[in-house]
Amino acid sequence: MNDTMQKLYSVVLDRKANPQEGSYTCYLFDKGLDKILKKVGEECAETIIAAKNGVKEETVGEISDLIYHLMVMMAQQGIPLDDVMAELERRSLKIGNLKIMKQVDRET
Repeated sequence: MNDTMQKLYSVVLDRKANPQEGSYTCYLFDKGLDKILKKVGEECAETIIAAKNGVKEETVGEISDLIYHLMVMMAQQGIPLDDVMAELERRSLKIGNLKIMKQVDRET
């Protein structure tokens, strides 16, 4: 899975560094952070709706769209994929405490 994510993120970074006419990724970078964040929000909402509708294929597609747009946002903000993967790894090693997790949810 990391290979696929890394390959996609590399393409996103390449489009940022080497814009190509007609590229949707380049269009997003050209329009700036507000447009990118708008798309992240739209894809998030579409993911929620797809999951609520219970159609697996649609949900997978919307999750994929969301991940892509998150990667564009990360690239625009200078956040390496490795940083996110390291944070997920760090979290995967924690033994959760439901009471503490609920407190964190209220604070965030």
